Amino acid sequence: MSHSPLSLRAGAEGEAARLPALLARAEQLAGAVLPGAHGRRRAGSGDDFWQYRPAQIGDSRRMVDHRRSARGDQEFVREREWQIAQSVMLWVDQGASMRFASDKGLPDKADRARLLGLALSILLLRGGERVGLTGTALPPRRGNPQILRLAEMLCEEDTRDYSPPEHRGMIPHARAIFISDFMGDLAPVQTALTKAADRGVRGILYHLLDPSEEAFPFTGRTIFESVGGTLRHETLKANDLRDRYLERLAARKDELQHLCARTGWRYGLHHTDASAQSALLWLYGALDARQGGRA
Repeated sequence: MSHSPLSLRAGAEGEAARLPALLARAEQLAGAVLPGAHGRRRAGSGDDFWQYRPAQIGDSRRMVDHRRSARGDQEFVREREWQIAQSVMLWVDQGASMRFASDKGLPDKADRARLLGLALSILLLRGGERVGLTGTALPPRRGNPQILRLAEMLCEEDTRDYSPPEHRGMIPHARAIFISDFMGDLAPVQTALTKAADRGVRGILYHLLDPSEEAFPFTGRTIFESVGGTLRHETLKANDLRDRYLERLAARKDELQHLCARTGWRYGLHHTDASAQSALLWLYGALDARQGGRA
């Protein structure tokens, strides 16, 4: 399909116009959650003492603090303060299914996903950490210039109905956040998380849905069509599909949670009619969580 120079220019100008607004909203959201946020202390390879923790499988004998362990029957490891900025890999679904909102008063899923991804990146970058996108197009880097690069790439759109997560370029022992409606085939998601886990990467699957996708408020004659226009289904009794749809949605959530449990990731669920501020606060805190769970 060919495009005229005028249509290409209009599309490019439209994309460029979105950048300042997205950046301003993300800055405002990040500032509302943690004004002046700084880097968080984490266990790592720094020189300053941080904390004792019980020894775990995989810890070397050299890590055991024998003086602390001698106080009881349990061995303890002396952890040191995290001083080297860690890498955070971000994947925000840009498929056509994300460009859906059931009401004019609601943001579409893509808009909310971009806003959360960029605001979280701002918090992390200003804390001295490195943030980038999964894949090879934008590796993790530090500094304010990375915010603009992230905003530019997050505003790109995928013409496919369902965009699979990118799993290339995963940095060993990094952290990752995947934000999507997860409406497409789960096989690529399973592949991405399995490969990530093999490299010691842990992260968050953030399941983002429009409230109508959770409630299925349709009755009577209804035409269901994918945003990309490749799928279409018409029914005279939409209410007859409700129970089957809700069962499949519940099964999809269970699959995602079990996948997270197997790979050491964490599952979170967010609806676009809920507060973006509460979502960002949960995501920021969940990066520090050591155990799985759901929002």
